[in-house]
Amino acid sequence: MNYNIRGENIEVTQPIREYVEKKIGKLNKYFDTPPTSDVHVNLSVYNDKQQIEVTIPMTDLLLRAEEQHADLYAAIDLVVDKLERQIRKYKTKVNRKFRQKGSPKHIFAELEKESLEETETDEIEIVRTKRFNLKPMDSEEAILQMDMLGHAFFVFTNAETDDTNVVYKRKDGKYGLIEPAN
Repeated sequence: MNYNIRGENIEVTQPIREYVEKKIGKLNKYFDTPPTSDVHVNLSVYNDKQQIEVTIPMTDLLLRAEEQHADLYAAIDLVVDKLERQIRKYKTKVNRKFRQKGSPKHIFAELEKESLEETETDEIEIVRTKRFNLKPMDSEEAILQMDMLGHAFFVFTNAETDDTNVVYKRKDGKYGLIEPAN
């Protein structure tokens, strides 16, 4: 893997670079052949919070995780743990799909000690389904509705375009809008 490590409000020293490469390099054990993709790592410091974002674009898969912590090295460890969980979850899903089709192709290396607990927690289970009518409104009204309900996102029909849109609250306290590509 090729590492592209950038720092924002922080200088990326050689020890930090080596620690990031060592920790993320441990993910190679999950693959039959190590990915040749670039690993994009963004380190940043805001208000005494260390943040790390890691993106690993691969064929048919995008691994991405971010984590915040007061200690940069702890944040690196936590983000690698997140990436490992994503890989195990995806590996289980892909290998199950290929086994069902009878294909011998395995994208991920077989791990010898895969516990039953991990397999159970990797299952996706929908525990509740909601149905509701989408009221036509603009994004400002949708944000007000979302805030009144205390939700992190709100689905609505855009009155101008008649498309289904989603507004959401970002971690930085601002708002985002998701709309379909035409």
